[in-house]
Amino acid sequence: MKTRAVYNIAMLNGLEIFKLSDPNGNLAVSYLELRLEGSIKSPPLPNNNKKKRISWHIIVAIIAGVTSGIVVFSILGFLIPRRRQNGGKDSGTNVPKSSSLPSDLCRHFLIAEIKNATDNFDEKFVIGYGGFGNVYKGYLDNGRITVVVKRSNPSSNQGIHEFQTEIEMLSSKLRHRHLVSLIGYYDDKNEMILVYDYMANGTLRDHLYDTDNALLTWKKLIDICIGAAKGLYYLHSGTKHTIIHRDVKSTNILLDDKWIAKVFDFGLSKVGSVGGTNTTHVTTAVKGSFGYVDPEYYKRQRLTVKSNVYSFGVVLFEVLCGRPAINPNLPSGQVNLAKWVCRSCEKRNVEQIIDPNLKGQITPECLRKFAELAYHCLREQGVERPSIGDIVRSSEFALQLQDGADNEVDGYVYPSFPLIINGDANVRTNEDEMSEGERKLTSNGISMSVSRSAKLNNVAIFSEIVNPLG
Repeated sequence: MKTRAVYNIAMLNGLEIFKLSDPNGNLAVSYLELRLEGSIKSPPLPNNNKKKRISWHIIVAIIAGVTSGIVVFSILGFLIPRRRQNGGKDSGTNVPKSSSLPSDLCRHFLIAEIKNATDNFDEKFVIGYGGFGNVYKGYLDNGRITVVVKRSNPSSNQGIHEFQTEIEMLSSKLRHRHLVSLIGYYDDKNEMILVYDYMANGTLRDHLYDTDNALLTWKKLIDICIGAAKGLYYLHSGTKHTIIHRDVKSTNILLDDKWIAKVFDFGLSKVGSVGGTNTTHVTTAVKGSFGYVDPEYYKRQRLTVKSNVYSFGVVLFEVLCGRPAINPNLPSGQVNLAKWVCRSCEKRNVEQIIDPNLKGQITPECLRKFAELAYHCLREQGVERPSIGDIVRSSEFALQLQDGADNEVDGYVYPSFPLIINGDANVRTNEDEMSEGERKLTSNGISMSVSRSAKLNNVAIFSEIVNPLG
């Protein structure tokens, strides 16, 4: 039997890992002999209850570990952005979280690209200054693309919120012929930078007063006003949510190389309700630029689309008068453009406030229509102001009046029309009050009457509007 046992073990020689010794330390004894001699006791059968207890402890430990990990990562996820923002505050600038900014329709630049585009923000590339910071002209992709770079100033009043608002607005929501397009942005630590399409002809303000630039013709100025109004109309009616710009002014209307007007700077914009009406408001702190802020918004802190209309009315009078919204160097009664022109219009002194460079270019009927429109934009109560759609149509009508007059034969004498505001040529809201010899021009439900004599003198002009080919 012993011989057979040895023989059987010999068959496993190739797989032998270690040998067992007997109680005397003898390694020559076969495996079967050790088993038979009982010198090594068989291991006890496992205790199933103990295994269950061990398994349960392991499961509890795993669950506790996973839960702790989730809690730790949640805390870190909360503290890290807070630390970035606090770090920004310590240095004077809030820092946005780049992960929260969209990148589907705009480019996230490297700082090296922007420094290369502006020659490390060289002063010779500065083309403007604003509340956000310096504005530079730059060149991307080896000079093939000209851009505008707006770099934040650590001491700027506009910070992270305005920066993110502008990116979110322009990168995904707003795309229109009369809005400036955002190309991309850069944000890291104390740097917040926005990159836009370059507007070769600068701002509307650059061509109105105190400038070395060539002055624009009256027809070109009206056309620019129409383009800007169309941009605002898109903000009010062309998107799912009404967008209120909140900082409409002549420096935020830019002109491209073809003199197409584009609304700029959406950092202060507010999003209204879906399909918001002219009376829908957003309760918010007052922000904007001196001389352009809607007085109703200022008093009640209720922002509506009519707040944009008021600001645009100031721009229209800037264009007509060739002066800034606020000029502290003028006599006290003329410092504020809006107040000054309203008093002048009510006294029928519109001709006296026209920019001297435009005198002789504007026909009386075009002047009347344009001044009426601008005046009604500045009404104290928003409900009395025209909608931005009415502004587009009325501006186009004023341009048609100018075009019609320009196409008349030389020697035609244009009559002078009273400005329709109050008094004899009153604004009427009831069609039944119109006499048979009167014709009405309608703007936002307000009927503005014109006498029969005015109608007769305008036959040639209106025939041009109806049939441009004559």
